[in-house]
Amino acid sequence: MSTPLARRTALTLVTGGPAAQREAAVAARLAHAGPPRGLVAVVLEGLPSGQTLLSPSDSLHVYRIAPGCLCCTGNLVLRVTLNRILRLRPELLFIGLAATDHLDQLRSWLQEPPYDQLLELTADLRT
Repeated sequence: MSTPLARRTALTLVTGGPAAQREAAVAARLAHAGPPRGLVAVVLEGLPSGQTLLSPSDSLHVYRIAPGCLCCTGNLVLRVTLNRILRLRPELLFIGLAATDHLDQLRSWLQEPPYDQLLELTADLRT
């Protein structure tokens, strides 16, 4: 007898504009949705411009990674960060991308094992 699959984390890829715009888009989406029922994790590619809109808390974890193609040169950093986040079983996950050159490859990679059982890709959030 097989066990039912665990709830998958809703993943939204955030694209367009500089890091501050992507962060603002995530903050606006969270404000519009109301208080989260569970943990929300946000991975932002790129450094903040000085003022951040997302303040980490018990229910909001914010991770920043250096800019670099998350499909190619930044793949290992993203995998390690993503694996650490998924151990926490967040309800929502946002990944803010600095460039979208390899967006289709990244999306495909996120839909392959083991992530296909852990993540549910949602519509992209464009800034």
